[in-house]
Amino acid sequence: MTNEIAIAVRVAARALGRAGLVHAYGHCSARIDQQHFLTCPPRPMALVEPGEPCTLVPVTGDLPAGVLGEVRIHQQIYAAQPSVGAVIRFMSPCVMALAALGRRPQMRHGFGTYFAPGVGFWDDVQLIRDDGRAEGVVAAMGDSAGVLMRGNGAVVRGGTIEEALMLAWYLEDMCRVELAALAAGLANEAPVITAADAAQRATLGGGIVERMWDYLTAGDPERAA
Repeated sequence: MTNEIAIAVRVAARALGRAGLVHAYGHCSARIDQQHFLTCPPRPMALVEPGEPCTLVPVTGDLPAGVLGEVRIHQQIYAAQPSVGAVIRFMSPCVMALAALGRRPQMRHGFGTYFAPGVGFWDDVQLIRDDGRAEGVVAAMGDSAGVLMRGNGAVVRGGTIEEALMLAWYLEDMCRVELAALAAGLANEAPVITAADAAQRATLGGGIVERMWDYLTAGDPERAA
């Protein structure tokens, strides 16, 4: 099982790179059990090699040597939400732009409904390299599946690494739509989806997660393994 999770983490890392959701920076992880998770190798995610070891990280306690400091965010999310199975930290173009503007995207299209009641916002430009700030990011995320960090991109959480990858793509598209509304001068008058409609729209049925996973990971060398 651990080897299967490691493969999925590497596949997700490379998919994030190919999709332009990360560049030199970013990281993803998947839970092993209630006390541990696996994080991707600490280097540009698109460059992660097939079979390259992931690192086992405790949910509580010090980070292992070589693990990126912001993986503390992953620790705090896993500790606070036992049902969370995967976390992705990413810096995609529209996410970065909207976060730098100090704005959170509204639920204006179907993909946005997966972040009801609304994307969180962490209003601090510093990197998250201590437990206090990591706890603050999780508090800012609240009940949402995602949080923007001012000037620093975003974090999403999902039940599986497949779902988290989908949500990273959805959050980037949500921010794209919000930037389009701002550019058109319609941000204050364009419709926003209600909580009731969002609850009905944000389904995981019908292969929603599986199809996005297939789309984003097509051609990966470890998909055929």
